Amino acid sequence: MDPAAKSLVRIPDTSGFWRSPAEAWLTTADGVGLHAEYLPPGGADGSLAVVVAHGFSGAVERPALRRAAEVFARRAGVVTFSFRGHGRSGGRSTVGDREVLDLDAAVAWARSLGFERVATVGFSMGGAVVVRHAALSGGVSAVAAVSAPARWYYQGTVPMRRLHWVVMKPLGRVVGRIGLKTRIDPNEWTDVPLPPVAAAARVTVPLLVVHGDADPYFPLDHPRSLREAAPGSELWIEPGFGHAENAATEALLERVCEWLTSHA
Repeated sequence: MDPAAKSLVRIPDTSGFWRSPAEAWLTTADGVGLHAEYLPPGGADGSLAVVVAHGFSGAVERPALRRAAEVFARRAGVVTFSFRGHGRSGGRSTVGDREVLDLDAAVAWARSLGFERVATVGFSMGGAVVVRHAALSGGVSAVAAVSAPARWYYQGTVPMRRLHWVVMKPLGRVVGRIGLKTRIDPNEWTDVPLPPVAAAARVTVPLLVVHGDADPYFPLDHPRSLREAAPGSELWIEPGFGHAENAATEALLERVCEWLTSHA
């Protein structure tokens, strides 16, 4: 990703919408159209927007993401969007690489709505993206990465071996498109993107790493590696928590949002 490309992001003119729910189509720096939605803050503090980045195969319309957005909206304005190749957005998924441009477009939209502070929270693949975005693009006040991988190409668990088959094999991509409603770029990375653990070392804003001890995808060395790479960060190991937005309880989402509002 070329960090200078973010100056090309085009967003719709929705400057009068921040007190009401809104739907928008965003255009990324590399020309991909993204489906996005906005919920106004339910609380008294209207200065913070939280941009939520879903996990692989998620989308704006998925119940787990809508539930998380509704919880976060109790304290802040909330922008959700579908990554490229997901939901109603255009393009094809690059599984954490050019998705940084998608997040940058969503952050730009949040700022256009009049918010003084913008924080990001990402789940699984989205967790890797929010850390990489904070390192490469900046412009956010705080970051929370939930169930995020620390490094690429991890295949140490059965779910991750299955995911690699979906992403890297032609038949797997057919399954991804039909079964998971996720369109995956068939071209492998020519240059390996900055991994999340290396990006974490460059993050200069408050960083929260959240992981479950029952995560079936990534064992605890992933969140611990992220924490060690960013000495000023905070790590929560959640007993019994599984993986990403689908497993996150309302109580955990509330705590994450409280952390964001107090640290942004």
